[in-house]
Amino acid sequence: MFRGNHPAKIDEKGRLKMPAAFKALVDAQNVTQFFVTSTNGKHAEIWPLPEWEKIEEKLTRASSLDDAVDEYLNVVNYYGQQVEMDNQGRMLLPPILRTRARLDAEVAVMGKGLHIEVHNLEAFEKNMPVGGLNDERRKRVAEILSA
Repeated sequence: MFRGNHPAKIDEKGRLKMPAAFKALVDAQNVTQFFVTSTNGKHAEIWPLPEWEKIEEKLTRASSLDDAVDEYLNVVNYYGQQVEMDNQGRMLLPPILRTRARLDAEVAVMGKGLHIEVHNLEAFEKNMPVGGLNDERRKRVAEILSA
């Protein structure tokens, strides 16, 4: 389970070094292959390949005539590439996604449960809600947690 924020830098070759806390988790499961993608071009999602394959399996069971599934696959495959983490814990982020999401310097590497998100740090901080969650969002999360 990936959690927390681990600030990092993207190197001049477009590689992200996996934060130590996250690397320990993937090493424990012998995962070196990842699918790096995005659903919006604003940040990268890094999925351990076994977790991404579970998503693909569910999508292949959906009708090929489902426009939402087709559009989702178009977006994630446009931004996405399968990558391998090297011995130093680095992985290359897809060039199209690096450019679109401005993943070229300081980044926030955020745990999101089954995957990791990588955000341009400046843009992420700029869009953080002042004062935290608003009442409506807080109530929605409380509903989910109490279910």
